[in-house]
Amino acid sequence: MARGQLRIYLGAAPGVGKTVAMLDEAHRRVERGTDLVVGYIETHDRPYTLSLVEGLEVIPRRVVDHRGAQLLELDTEAVIARRPQVALVDELAHTNAPGSKHEKRWQDVEDLLDAGIDVLSTVNIQHLESLNDVARAITGVRQRETVPDQVVRRAEQIELVDMTPEALRRRMAHGNVYRAEKVDAALANYFRVGNLAALREIALLWLADRVDEALERYRAAQGIERQWPTRERVVVALTGGGESETLLRRGARIATRSSGGDLIACHVRSRTAWRSTTPPPSSACAGSPPTSAASSTTSQDMTSRRRSSIMPVGRTPPRSWWASADAAGGRRCCAPASPRRSPTGRATSTCTSSRTRTPGSGGGAGASEPCRDRECWPAGASRHWGSQR
Repeated sequence: MARGQLRIYLGAAPGVGKTVAMLDEAHRRVERGTDLVVGYIETHDRPYTLSLVEGLEVIPRRVVDHRGAQLLELDTEAVIARRPQVALVDELAHTNAPGSKHEKRWQDVEDLLDAGIDVLSTVNIQHLESLNDVARAITGVRQRETVPDQVVRRAEQIELVDMTPEALRRRMAHGNVYRAEKVDAALANYFRVGNLAALREIALLWLADRVDEALERYRAAQGIERQWPTRERVVVALTGGGESETLLRRGARIATRSSGGDLIACHVRSRTAWRSTTPPPSSACAGSPPTSAASSTTSQDMTSRRRSSIMPVGRTPPRSWWASADAAGGRRCCAPASPRRSPTGRATSTCTSSRTRTPGSGGGAGASEPCRDRECWPAGASRHWGSQR
């Protein structure tokens, strides 16, 4: 028996319209002849939501007695016995009443899927386990009902039900989400514009990563090796100041947030600095940033004619480049001695000093050899590349 497929309607907050979107899809499928039942729908006594349930077959809920109260839960066994093609199960992160077969509703949904029944369900972004602490820090409300991320990620389809914070607050004010006596308190606390905007951003970013995963699977299945330009490159402008390392790390995090990101480090120098004989130190370029896609660019200020080249960070510069770097392990190298420039501005002098080796570097301590241009690194400076064109 083939396993059923799961489709999830994801929202950033209550009231964005997840249940309505699910019921609309249910009516479309019924009109196409699909055998569909309502396993569990939470209408919150909203008139419009109640009207959408009409015309759909509803499986009676299971009654659970708990401490003198009667609680209504999804009757999983009744749905499996009915064996429809599709079942609607609202609020995936719901915690079942004590005495139920499973603790969580998503476990009941797993039973339906194992029985070969397709399921349509809903969940809010703050109910995902990995984002529960983030949502609490934003809203100040701890969500006790959560669902594992992998359960949602395994869904064949995830549809984002989106709404701007202002539109959701208007819907709240009109009484379409909560009862009138709860509206003012909700708008002043959980449903503030800042809270809703932050939750919306989290939902969009989470879903974007999910889309990237699906795209990578598609490219792998189709044997597509060429990279598609679905990600923008991140360019970090460095001046050599103390903030350069922080900027590089931040840029690397953005570029590696998901697959496909490229990081380019651009060392910006003024026209005066460009004409100087010794480049200013740039500690941020002393090593490779935490991404293999990183590269470094040196250029003049943006108002003058550019003379720039791109070289991947961490690679030894070719002869057309001159550089300086922190001495590694006590090794000392020379710097270009009094470079002379031709009328075209190109450096014509070569280094005439010698390099002092340290023990274990292939020669005895103090051994000297002619310095090669591409390995010329003055002691006490940081790696820096400048165009010699």
